[in-house]
Amino acid sequence: MSASSLAGEAKPTFAAAPWRERAEEALIPPLVALLVALICGDLLILSYGQSPAAVYRLLLEGTWGNAYGFGQVLYKATTLSFTGLAVSFGLRAGLFNIGGESQLAAGGFAAALMGLVLPAGTPLFFALLICMIAAGAAGGVVGSVPAYLKTRFGAHEVIVTIMLNFIVLALLNWFIAGHLHVPETLHTPEIHAGVLPRLADIDSRFHGSAANLALIVAVLIATAVWFYLFRTRGGYDLRAVGLQPQAAEYGGISVNRVWMRALTFSGAIAGMGGINYVLGYKHYYEDGFASGAGFLGIAVALVGRNHPFGVIIAAFFFATLSQGGLAIHAFVPKQMMDVLQGVVIIAVATAVPEVRRILRGARGRSDA
Repeated sequence: MSASSLAGEAKPTFAAAPWRERAEEALIPPLVALLVALICGDLLILSYGQSPAAVYRLLLEGTWGNAYGFGQVLYKATTLSFTGLAVSFGLRAGLFNIGGESQLAAGGFAAALMGLVLPAGTPLFFALLICMIAAGAAGGVVGSVPAYLKTRFGAHEVIVTIMLNFIVLALLNWFIAGHLHVPETLHTPEIHAGVLPRLADIDSRFHGSAANLALIVAVLIATAVWFYLFRTRGGYDLRAVGLQPQAAEYGGISVNRVWMRALTFSGAIAGMGGINYVLGYKHYYEDGFASGAGFLGIAVALVGRNHPFGVIIAAFFFATLSQGGLAIHAFVPKQMMDVLQGVVIIAVATAVPEVRRILRGARGRSDA
């Protein structure tokens, strides 16, 4: 056999090696963390005198095993996808956006206002576009506040976004309670235009579930985020700043400009999540609808390894646990799912770096 043919055969091996290594580091650590979480879940279930297999079977039957449960998983995963994408976008720039809850609420409120202002005969596509732009703009405005304070005065984004959660939610509560609510409620009147179709309108098996076409918007946003991060100059600058801001500044990248853009876009993504509840489910803004979704988005981003499509998968996982807690309530307390969510986060935080260290050590020994 000639030397040229041997060289030709060797090329795919060398080309495939980096891809294989990236795949191993992306997939194996989260799978190990999930295995650890399942073992902890088994122990918790056994402590209540129940069979883990029976509880997990009931969890799957109550979520993915019937149309209503699956629809609820889709609905919850949609909101978590938006907040998870928002957190992961900021983390890619080295920023920790904990203001997803206020940004989500602001986006939902803006979408409801547009839905109330637009006349009832407004074409659906135009009304949806206006409401979605308003939701993203409102979330972006809230996200731009910590961005400005960080770039102008050096204020830490974690402190500012936490405080803004209280301020924005309190202002929205004041406005709804005092100026724009249906009597004896804390929600606005129903919107006139911009209603997203529910899955039940397409398939009657989803009757009663809150799932709607906002899920498609979430997937499109995830795709747009992926394209921006990995296929554009702006995304390269953002990731470079996230890895090493001093080196990025030395390389000619304006770090403050990247931070401003990152937190503003992060807020806009979270704000877009408000359409799931307002346009797709209730058709009005209700005080407190965003409770918990912003903070759970942090867990979704971490488990999804800050990759847009990983965030979508993680959102489905956490949505399954959330809905599954209702399905297994007859066997164990539904709060066990909250504990399991915490175990998953801790397992990811601890197992991922350790598994990566082991993988790299094994590769080093094999190369030697």
